[in-house]
Amino acid sequence: MESTDQKILALLARDGRMSFTDIGRETGLSTSAAQQRVRRLEQRGFILGYRAQINSKALGRSLVAFIKIIPVSQVRDDSSVVEMLEQMSEITACYSVAGDASYLCQAEVDTPEELDDLLTRIRIAQPVATSTTIVLRTMFAGKPLVDDPDTASGP
Repeated sequence: MESTDQKILALLARDGRMSFTDIGRETGLSTSAAQQRVRRLEQRGFILGYRAQINSKALGRSLVAFIKIIPVSQVRDDSSVVEMLEQMSEITACYSVAGDASYLCQAEVDTPEELDDLLTRIRIAQPVATSTTIVLRTMFAGKPLVDDPDTASGP
């Protein structure tokens, strides 16, 4: 990937609403050239979409936890587990993982009691055990995958 495309990705990772004019100004391209580059990056699958970053604390979800989902029996088709987790609004991400757990999920709730209720609902609905880690403080999250080639420091 050439450095101009990498710079565009870095700019959009920081501000997905950045205008084509501003992208052009930052990269030395005309507005139409910046727009064409962004469209090409979308078509090539480098940009999957744009979304608003929502403040979970403002929505009353100040407690973040990671939940390991561990099957207690051999389940032939665990798609029902994934479907159940996907329907729970408190579960904001779910990953299939290797190791002692089958899934690692991120949950966002307001209180320890709400977390306890969520864990109970999961264990009642499916033959799984859970292991939970509560986040005390987030040091960083959502770090962009692409650095601006003009400001990136070398190894």
